[in-house]
Amino acid sequence: MTIVEMLGQSVILTLLGMGIVFSFLFILVLSITAMGKVVGSFGADSSVQQFNAAAGVTGTEVNETAAAISAAVTEYRKNN
Repeated sequence: MTIVEMLGQSVILTLLGMGIVFSFLFILVLSITAMGKVVGSFGADSSVQQFNAAAGVTGTEVNETAAAISAAVTEYRKNN
């Protein structure tokens, strides 16, 4: 087997591997999108809002928590 034949086989194997990975990732994206639509059709978002309401968490508290986390991360990045 010559070097040219081995290089040709390595190119084919590389392209085949990249194609398989791309196909898997494409199928993964499609399945996650489909599952998101299915879960959304069951009203999962409303159940999360009901849970937050039962726990006494308001949207304002969630926003304040996110702002506090963001400020802490910004301060950390300034100091490090």
